[in-house]
Amino acid sequence: MLIHVLQGKGSKDRDVPLSPKLLETLREYWRWAKPTNYLFPGQPGKRGTDVPLTTKAVWHACHGAAQRAGIQKKISPHGLRHAYATHLLESGTDLRTIQLLLGHSDIKHTTVYLHLSQRHLHAVANPLDSLPVSNAADAKRPRRKPAK
Repeated sequence: MLIHVLQGKGSKDRDVPLSPKLLETLREYWRWAKPTNYLFPGQPGKRGTDVPLTTKAVWHACHGAAQRAGIQKKISPHGLRHAYATHLLESGTDLRTIQLLLGHSDIKHTTVYLHLSQRHLHAVANPLDSLPVSNAADAKRPRRKPAK
């Protein structure tokens, strides 16, 4: 299940995964609000009657939700984007998938999240750990040459 976002960050279209939990909430909202062109339309006014949300409206919604949740830290839509990417990485999502979800044209832009994820860094398997190692007590030791 995906939501198609038109002209998102960087004026790029992208598909964003939709959780089954959120889908039911959105269906209920759809039945109540009956939006026509935009799932979350902006306020009608100078720009017309059926308009998209402004970036300022998205920022206010994000800020208001953080206040209602009791979060003291400054929150922004961009900060949520970073948190989303970091959580994806920590839950095992590969960088290429995160790159596609965030709409990064270059994987270098996605690798910034590697330094944010301590769990990801600590989860790296050391290839030397997979080598078979004999028991030190059973190892044959060469004879020492007598000292001269």
